[in-house]
Amino acid sequence: MSDSQTEQPLRERVERWLAREMPIIQMHGGTSAVRTADPDTGEVVIELGGGCSGCSVSDITTGNIEAELLTWDEIEDITVRVPDARDQLGGPDQAESIMGIDRTEGGRGDWGSSNPGKDHL
Repeated sequence: MSDSQTEQPLRERVERWLAREMPIIQMHGGTSAVRTADPDTGEVVIELGGGCSGCSVSDITTGNIEAELLTWDEIEDITVRVPDARDQLGGPDQAESIMGIDRTEGGRGDWGSSNPGKDHL
């Protein structure tokens, strides 16, 4: 790594590396975010989302990220999280879907929130 690259904050360097070396994340509709990048402790936490949630090969992607970043001198501990897609939608206890439809009536909504009016055909 050049001197100008090591002068950049650790978070920026990890973000640039993800964008440059892991384009498959974005190509498959995924997202990546550096949640923690502490140069004092060497801890880095990355969260993958979007298309990565529920993806059958996300464990391979996380393993590749971990393997590479652990070779960096300033990184001592790397965690790559991929939230479960069900957790992102609020799980089965969520009252409304992401579209704002009340799921208590089997996804049809209730009279007060989805009634188009008595003039509707």
